[in-house]
Amino acid sequence: MNSRKALDGRAAALMLVLCLVWGLQQSVLKLAAPDVAPIMQIALRSGIAALLVGLLMLWRGERISLADGSWRAGLVVGFLFALEFLLVGEGLRHTSASHTAVFLYTAPIFVALGLHWKMPSERLNALQWTGIALAFGGIVVTFFGRSQPSAISGPVTNIVLGDTLALLGGVSWAATTVVIRCSTLARASASLTLLYQLVAAFVLLLVAAFVLGQAAIRPTPVAIGALLFQSLVVSFASFLVWFWLLRKYQASSLGVFSFITPLFGVAFGVWLLDEPLELSFLLGALLVLSGVVLVSGHAWLHGLIFSQRRGV
Repeated sequence: MNSRKALDGRAAALMLVLCLVWGLQQSVLKLAAPDVAPIMQIALRSGIAALLVGLLMLWRGERISLADGSWRAGLVVGFLFALEFLLVGEGLRHTSASHTAVFLYTAPIFVALGLHWKMPSERLNALQWTGIALAFGGIVVTFFGRSQPSAISGPVTNIVLGDTLALLGGVSWAATTVVIRCSTLARASASLTLLYQLVAAFVLLLVAAFVLGQAAIRPTPVAIGALLFQSLVVSFASFLVWFWLLRKYQASSLGVFSFITPLFGVAFGVWLLDEPLELSFLLGALLVLSGVVLVSGHAWLHGLIFSQRRGV
């Protein structure tokens, strides 16, 4: 029996806070980048959060066992999770936090395409295909609609490289979700799945930081504050709240609500980092977000339209 509830006031308030936190993280990474490279920040935050998740699992009495065979899928998911943030960290060195937020959150589009291919029950309908077309049209507009250098990120070629890395980060995030849905991790606890991802990100990104010469740390107040925010709030608390919401409320409603995240990401980039907003980016971002809403929220939109017609 499906006991998950429709979105209520408490869930909406929590989702608003989560979207704000997730939208802020790219700006925080970029703000602290002069003191700690984004890759190193993500490696450290993942290690701290992994330790906290492991302690929480022990406190709850959850078993951390490899006997169920989930470790194989866990290794794949962990690698993809680390790859996502490697791409995001490198992308932030070339493009703005607002661009990164929008391109990273194209992930639902690629999730829908992946599940359409892998799971017969997840076939896309006409409304979702329309959303995918809108989203890809928005990507084309943002990539090819600009011609002037940016005072924040430098030449257009640098911005295109950073945007491409952020978009690939969204693809990697989507691949992570598809693997979780289609593997033994679909039956594993959320805490164990999160632990796999955090441990892999800590190990692989720490290695990458040293290999790429980005392991230097200047313990300034900004760097320490950013690390605490990302470790305790983003990688630990926000994901636990998210998984709790998924157990209590309908995933479709939550997914539609989360499209606000890149809007917060753009707003924080402009406010905290004085990032410029190009007209082509604004138009492209609007198309991308509209497409994400159609793809992720098609069931919710259909129910809303149907209920309105029925009430007439």
